[in-house]
Amino acid sequence: MLQANEIQQRFTHIQQTIQEAEQACKQAGDAPDEIRNVIDKLSREAKQAQSVMQSNDQRRIQQCVDNLEDMGDEAKRISRSLPTMPAHLEAAVTRVHAELSDLKHKLH
Repeated sequence: MLQANEIQQRFTHIQQTIQEAEQACKQAGDAPDEIRNVIDKLSREAKQAQSVMQSNDQRRIQQCVDNLEDMGDEAKRISRSLPTMPAHLEAAVTRVHAELSDLKHKLH
């Protein structure tokens, strides 16, 4: 099981990765609405999750990461299904998904 400070460090990195995906959406003026929406939702949820990540409530932390990882799954699925997905945006979405999946597996 990860220590509280390790969880916080990993989550901070995940937030940075989500911000990179948001930037990639903005840079890709032609980014499809579906991917913009899911990344915006992921960003909002990650901001709300910050207080949970700082708690010592392991069950709530796991639930929160599970929810974020589900959104990461959705983002990855959408990015792969869109024919007009810019490559750098797809790469950013893949990184977000990988980071969330890795943290989820380390918490369980």
